[in-house]
Amino acid sequence: MNIDHLKLFVRVAATHNISMAGSEFGLSPAVASAHISKLEESLGVRLMHRTTRKVSLTDEGETLLPIAEEILANVDVDRSSVGSGSLAPSGTLRITAPASFGRMHIMPGLSGFMAQYPKLKIDLRLSDNIVDLVEGGFDIAIRDAALNDSSLKARKLAQDNRKIVASPKYLEQHGIPQTPEDLTHHQSVNLFGLEVWQFAAKQGTKNIKTNTVLRVDNGEAVRDACAAGLGIAITSTWCSYEKLNAGELVEILSDYPLKSSTDIWALYPNTRLVAPKVRAFIDYFIDYFKDNPNLI
Repeated sequence: MNIDHLKLFVRVAATHNISMAGSEFGLSPAVASAHISKLEESLGVRLMHRTTRKVSLTDEGETLLPIAEEILANVDVDRSSVGSGSLAPSGTLRITAPASFGRMHIMPGLSGFMAQYPKLKIDLRLSDNIVDLVEGGFDIAIRDAALNDSSLKARKLAQDNRKIVASPKYLEQHGIPQTPEDLTHHQSVNLFGLEVWQFAAKQGTKNIKTNTVLRVDNGEAVRDACAAGLGIAITSTWCSYEKLNAGELVEILSDYPLKSSTDIWALYPNTRLVAPKVRAFIDYFIDYFKDNPNLI
């Protein structure tokens, strides 16, 4: 079996897209398709079902995938053992990330990452919509959420510390709530669908339905509306640290911790062989966020 054809096969299995996988190796769609056909011919079996939207593995393809990953992993080990090392990450890395977090924290870190890996090109989609990683052909999905997709692998990039905040102007006009129950007498600004706030209590979760006066679909908009005095809000430190440091927002109810299982995660396809560019991106940003503790 041709090792390059196996590498392409593994990436097609991860992306479900021959053209996209081929582009990572500098191959045109026609050449990439031809390489897969040659692999099938050499094995005497059909490995993939091809449609206009995506490709999926046949039973034979599913059988081959772990074998191919094992072969390629062993090839990498053999190369390292004789001093050749691993190839520098190259090709195009496709990433999807939440709009606010991507703009505020991924974008500033990209300059150093791309300087370290000059052979890489980046396609970055910033969207607050949950994008299907495999269907969309992405290598990495950054999620600010609790994990619930066991079909993907994940590595934690950073903590997501959430606080209840208000502007000094609002607190001067409306007073400072002393308990979570007091929130029902105050105005709040919320993301859509997050009007009920959950607190961790000794007897279990305490749910408080807030008096929402403004709903928006963007975390920065929640932060700015809160700073303008429109109401109390829940915000992530990574989103509001500048306004907290400047005194435009202040934390309240700090003695009543929120119940939250969210963190900043990097999700990627669940294959045994992780693409070097994926590993490089994740390792880089874990270190990057460690060096910027006030942002997270």
